[in-house]
Amino acid sequence: MAHNIADLFEHAVDAAPDNLAVKVGDRVATYADLEAESNKLAHYLQTQGIGPGDHVGIYAKNSIEHVVAVLAVVKIRAVNINVNYRYVEGELNYLFDNADVVALIHERPYADLVAACFPKHENLRVAVVMPDAIDADDTSDVSSYGGVLWADALAGQSADRDFGERRGDDLHIIYTGGTTGFPKGVMWRHEDFWRVLGGGIDFYSGARLDEYDQSKQATDPRMVTFPLSPLMHGGAQAGLLMHLFAGHLTILEPKFDPVRTWEIIDREKVQLIFMTGDAMARPLIEAYEAGDFDGSSLFAISSSAAIFSPPVKKRWMDAFPNAVFTDSIGASETGFQGMGMQEKDNISPDGPVVALGPASVVIDEDNRLLDVAQDIGKVGRLGRGGHVPVGYYKDEAKSAATFLTIDGERYSVPGDNARIEEGGKVTLLGRGSNCVNTGGEKVYPEEVEMAIKGHPAVYDVLVVGVPDERYGQAVAAVVELREGHALELEDLRSYLRAHLSGYKLPRALTLVDRVPRNATGKAQYPKAKELALATSATPSTPTSAPTSTPTSTAPTGA
Repeated sequence: MAHNIADLFEHAVDAAPDNLAVKVGDRVATYADLEAESNKLAHYLQTQGIGPGDHVGIYAKNSIEHVVAVLAVVKIRAVNINVNYRYVEGELNYLFDNADVVALIHERPYADLVAACFPKHENLRVAVVMPDAIDADDTSDVSSYGGVLWADALAGQSADRDFGERRGDDLHIIYTGGTTGFPKGVMWRHEDFWRVLGGGIDFYSGARLDEYDQSKQATDPRMVTFPLSPLMHGGAQAGLLMHLFAGHLTILEPKFDPVRTWEIIDREKVQLIFMTGDAMARPLIEAYEAGDFDGSSLFAISSSAAIFSPPVKKRWMDAFPNAVFTDSIGASETGFQGMGMQEKDNISPDGPVVALGPASVVIDEDNRLLDVAQDIGKVGRLGRGGHVPVGYYKDEAKSAATFLTIDGERYSVPGDNARIEEGGKVTLLGRGSNCVNTGGEKVYPEEVEMAIKGHPAVYDVLVVGVPDERYGQAVAAVVELREGHALELEDLRSYLRAHLSGYKLPRALTLVDRVPRNATGKAQYPKAKELALATSATPSTPTSAPTSTPTSTAPTGA
């Protein structure tokens, strides 16, 4: 039994080829359609010398072509590399280099950025250009780097499945943010990825599935699922694959729009949605309350990857009293770690309360396993044993820090803190590092600080996260100016747009006499956060370095 992602998908194709698999707008693909198209693309990649172990970047919004690309890569035992479509040139160059990308499948509107990056990477030799999911008529020039249009790549290629035997230890890489702000690739064996992210261990019962168990369900009545997050993130990709393995229909959208989301839910009779905390939940419930939508088909509403705050959660539960609400926890380095059924009259104000999943553990500061039955109230780091990643790609030091061996067993411990509760449950308290989670996107302070320090008016800076009603957290910069200089928030954001993705830009600026550091120069982030919070309630418009109390500004727009 291979327990390979491509094999698991093909089992569903064989069981129910005529099932609807993916729908985007008015376009729909059956399982047979996905099979034929991905086989054609896989054969094209093979003609270009792409094969087992080669790293192929996928740089696109949600689309049917995006799904086909993921499947084509695993069919030939190459390795998917997810590319954040919000990256600017420097971030793309870093990723292409760090991931050793040899082929790139990208949407056409990104052609200018690809053209700027492509010549800088001698190993990058193949580019397939898919149509834009929003503007199919985009005609951006792809000739400078030899880009081949999607239709031309697939033309004349065989739709047959003739790729040979695959293995459960083939690699699947999910790139996520690193503690220094740079992306790092989490290396998963296919079987391990399937077990903890693709449904190979039942999320509810903890039962281990056999290779054909999911595909055997494909002839049963199918669910209509709607993951709202981009496939460029590991969680959305895993959710898609899990439902493809079982023959479900997955609705995708290239751009999140609250009103359109409700229109799709009503039109397609969506039963299950996945969303990213308040960043999606708040605008969705506001659109529902302001509009004339039904939503009665929804029976399961799941949130993960960001805070789903109690006030917003209550509004959802008031609107959908018969639906099941779940908070799921996990990470790119661990997969599923636990899930909690949420009750209207028992919503925790501290964070998601979940039942620990199979092989999930809580580890104290001395790297000892805590007893979840006895150590009630103790706080430790959340980890997972059993099926864990191989490590981070090309980063032995970070691998050693995250993937620990305790009492002879290997655990993934990325740094989330949790408090042990009664009944084998935990309250997730958040990442122990200074990561800012804004709308489901992870922003690491050091990267933003380095970019801000390039501004001629800035002498020193620390970056922290502050509460934000819409995004869960907002990026805030605590800045010490150079003598005689002035700085406005909008000026700083304009400067940073050339260096950072939009979601990493500060939404608040606090000017201080001196950035808080200890005698050795180590950053004092808790104090910096106090300063940011103290000024955020009464924003003013600073024009120069302050002489005493801190002042702050807030952005006029996103």
